[in-house]
Amino acid sequence: MPDADAASGFIPRGQATPDATTDRIAAEAYVIDDETDAALRGGLSEFLGSLQVRRGGIRAAAKAMEKHISPRVLIVDVSGVSDPVRELDALASVCAPDTKVLVIGDRQDLNFYREVTRHLGVDEYVPKPLTRDSANALIGPYLAGAEPERASARGGRVVAVCGVRGGAGATTVAVNLALQIAENTHGHVALLDLHLRGGQAAVMLGARPGAGLRHALEWPDEADALLFERVAIPVGPRLRVIAADEPYDSDPAPTAAGIANVLSLLRMRFNVIVVDMPMPPSPAERQALELARYALLVMGADIGSLHNAEQTRRMVSGLIGGGRTLTVVNRFDAPGALKAELIAEGLGGKPDVLIPDMPKPLSRAANLGIPALRQSAALRTALAPLTQEISGVSQKAKSGGLFGLFRR
Repeated sequence: MPDADAASGFIPRGQATPDATTDRIAAEAYVIDDETDAALRGGLSEFLGSLQVRRGGIRAAAKAMEKHISPRVLIVDVSGVSDPVRELDALASVCAPDTKVLVIGDRQDLNFYREVTRHLGVDEYVPKPLTRDSANALIGPYLAGAEPERASARGGRVVAVCGVRGGAGATTVAVNLALQIAENTHGHVALLDLHLRGGQAAVMLGARPGAGLRHALEWPDEADALLFERVAIPVGPRLRVIAADEPYDSDPAPTAAGIANVLSLLRMRFNVIVVDMPMPPSPAERQALELARYALLVMGADIGSLHNAEQTRRMVSGLIGGGRTLTVVNRFDAPGALKAELIAEGLGGKPDVLIPDMPKPLSRAANLGIPALRQSAALRTALAPLTQEISGVSQKAKSGGLFGLFRR
């Protein structure tokens, strides 16, 4: 086995480094399943012009490397391989010395991670389920020509939920998504409602907004962790809501520093922070988008939503990147809703998530403070892909192994 100190990248044998003038592919990926394919294409959307995603795992990659010059970045899937170390060692013999090799796999033990990254010289190992976020955060920097900044990923991850127009259902999505993440992952989740006047997140959870959020947003120097012991309202064992109920004739003035400080405090205490965003955001409120790992654009199946969706997506993607922006169509099957084909045409592609029309559970949630998630299995099913994407935890298995190491 080669010594890890021999090189920082994959340690190959046998193939000479390509000449700089040779026509060389920037990046190739060899994957074996639809979910990984979709995560790569979604999380690395800005690189699709230079990234070629192919079907087949590490053996297909090795055969391809025998026939043509290996790319600058090579992504291989070792899932289901009985001896991935041996296969990676074989791949090394046909890869160019300067190829960055990134491995995706189904093994979640720390010893395997150390083996492939320290001894085989693999640049990165990403355990499944691969999400758009992990693809963007761990693989994207290599395609951009830079090592990932791991320190910036510390702390809880922020998810901004944005309605493309009033009444699209963004608050409903934010509330039920936060509840489902808390229940399914057993992580600590905060739901932050930045609608300081007329916000409905707390009401939907049967909670009464507390005092103090406005002050923390306006006067960041006076906000500390103790404030959130009073401001954060428990609505379950692992879910807290932070909301305000300012009078309509008041004039709250959150600052960018205040929003950044509040989110920093929350990220130290919670695994996931779901933010119900006012849209369009004020210059200060854009700070929440800039700090978000994901933005969910919630729209209805109507002309008004389609009209606003492109502008919203352009604005949000400009702040956090296109690979982290997901489109959610709410009440897609409501009477009079636009057909799926028209929505896809208007968006320039299929939406990421479809949520069905559920008037009865939503009415109970609005009037009785009973979350719709408690009443509707269909809503749970619709939100499951978002829950997995955001938490990085498979909804078919408990979290463990490397997930605790990489998914913060």
